[in-house]
Amino acid sequence: MKLNRLGKYYYLKFIRLKGDPKSLAVGTAIGVFVGLTPTMPLHTIVILVLTLVTRSSMIAAMTISWLICNPLTYIPIYAVSVKIGNALTPYNLCWAQIKDVLNFLLSHPGVGPSLKALADLGWEAIAVLLVGGCVLALPFTVVSYYLSLSMFVKIRKKRMEKHILK
Repeated sequence: MKLNRLGKYYYLKFIRLKGDPKSLAVGTAIGVFVGLTPTMPLHTIVILVLTLVTRSSMIAAMTISWLICNPLTYIPIYAVSVKIGNALTPYNLCWAQIKDVLNFLLSHPGVGPSLKALADLGWEAIAVLLVGGCVLALPFTVVSYYLSLSMFVKIRKKRMEKHILK
């Protein structure tokens, strides 16, 4: 019951965002992309940089990223990223290595120790994760942009009609 209530809260928070529909849609797409990439200790930094560069909604990106990458979803996201990355790169990364690092990252050690833990995996492991995560994230990113753009345009139109009627 609490999970359903939390989902509804974030849904309402998301659809009540104000701003240009394109900016909100780009922010949503960035949030989806970053949320699906295995860059857990850097999500906020990556979102800040990407939303500043694209002049898009940081709030939309953060909200969607938090909804996508959470304690219920990060293990499947990382597992699929490893499978895709192993298939597309010449490297082979085993799940046990990733699981140990994920458990360490979830203990909230801070950015420095988190980056060191990721670097200790080796460049091959980072390549597998990044390639797999980006390939996983791209189709969802494109779809989320168009769906959210359509949604935000409809919401804006509805608000304008409501404002005119008053």
